[in-house]
Amino acid sequence: MSELSARFQELLALLSTSPALAIVLTLGAFFAGNRIFRLFNQPVWLPPILISAMLVSGMIAILTMDYAEYREGSQWLTVLLGPATVALGVPLYQQMHHIRALWRPILFTLPVAATMAAVYAVVIAASLGASEEVLASLAPKSVTAPIAIGITEQLGGSVSLMMGGLLITGMLATLFVDLVARWLSITDHRILGFALGLNGHALGTARAFEIGPTAGAFASLGMGLTGIFTALILPLTFRLTGI
Repeated sequence: MSELSARFQELLALLSTSPALAIVLTLGAFFAGNRIFRLFNQPVWLPPILISAMLVSGMIAILTMDYAEYREGSQWLTVLLGPATVALGVPLYQQMHHIRALWRPILFTLPVAATMAAVYAVVIAASLGASEEVLASLAPKSVTAPIAIGITEQLGGSVSLMMGGLLITGMLATLFVDLVARWLSITDHRILGFALGLNGHALGTARAFEIGPTAGAFASLGMGLTGIFTALILPLTFRLTGI
């Protein structure tokens, strides 16, 4: 038994020197998370990405794998975040006629909502005595990951902490947009999609595509515009306020 364990550790050490183990763990957790999500009848409060994250965390703990090694190996998949985000332009183009008709409310809503998404997180964290690094990590929590990573690095924050905030924000935004929509009897897919993309980035966008293609297109628009607006305004605001 001890010999088998030793060989397993040797195999694990060998795999950890290449990105193969991290990629297999990530993809396996992704497919398993989606499978479990469907088995539970697709609950809004338990998105597939949360299930996948818990599975990956559990496997890293079981295999006693160093997180730095896992992160380095999974960088190959992280590179795909950019092209995946750009690909959302396809449904955006398909629904362009709806977007043109609503450009005025979109133009008015976006700056206010995107600003508030960053402000309330920073204000609450600052009132609790958070450090400048934590503030810089939480500020871009409503921005899609490829853009949020760049903003966080520019502000001097922690990417790992930001990713945690990103996950929590996406989950809560998806849950509360659904609850508020039912409470206010909002059924317009354009409004639901834009709210999900603006507040819940990729997680909200994924939920919007479950609602319908129009909701998905408006979620893509909200997510993209929020990312651009935040990337332009947030670093400037931090510089001017001296945070």
